[in-house]
Amino acid sequence: MPYVDVKIGKLSADQKRAIAKDIADSLYRVAGKPKPSTYISFTEYDRDSFAKGEELLSDLDKKQK
Repeated sequence: MPYVDVKIGKLSADQKRAIAKDIADSLYRVAGKPKPSTYISFTEYDRDSFAKGEELLSDLDKKQK
């Protein structure tokens, strides 16, 4: 049973469906893993949930504008 954890910014339900399909297809094609036994979780993060060094990514985004 493959388990894939996708950590990413905010996604729509349609985007998650498309990504899940691609991941399940790839695991089946490359590793022979049955699609129904593949579990995929999405962990969504805002840019202020991460820092590079001592600065939040959301603050770095503001500086670049």
